[in-house]
Amino acid sequence: MNQLGKKKQYYRRLKYPPLLLKIREACAAFILPLTIFQFIRTLLLPTPFDVILLLILIGLTLSLFLEWF
Repeated sequence: MNQLGKKKQYYRRLKYPPLLLKIREACAAFILPLTIFQFIRTLLLPTPFDVILLLILIGLTLSLFLEWF
């Protein structure tokens, strides 16, 4: 990891309270399997609600893993 990544992690730890960081890590642990399950469900029985839900889950997954918030 380069120096910029270390500064980003250190800044992120100072910016948010520890409880919020733990909640974020817990959400990141189950959002990916949930997104995969929703993707398979949308492939089998696509409805407009399933597609919208899948797009929302993909957005949440990307934002959690790329640390956009």
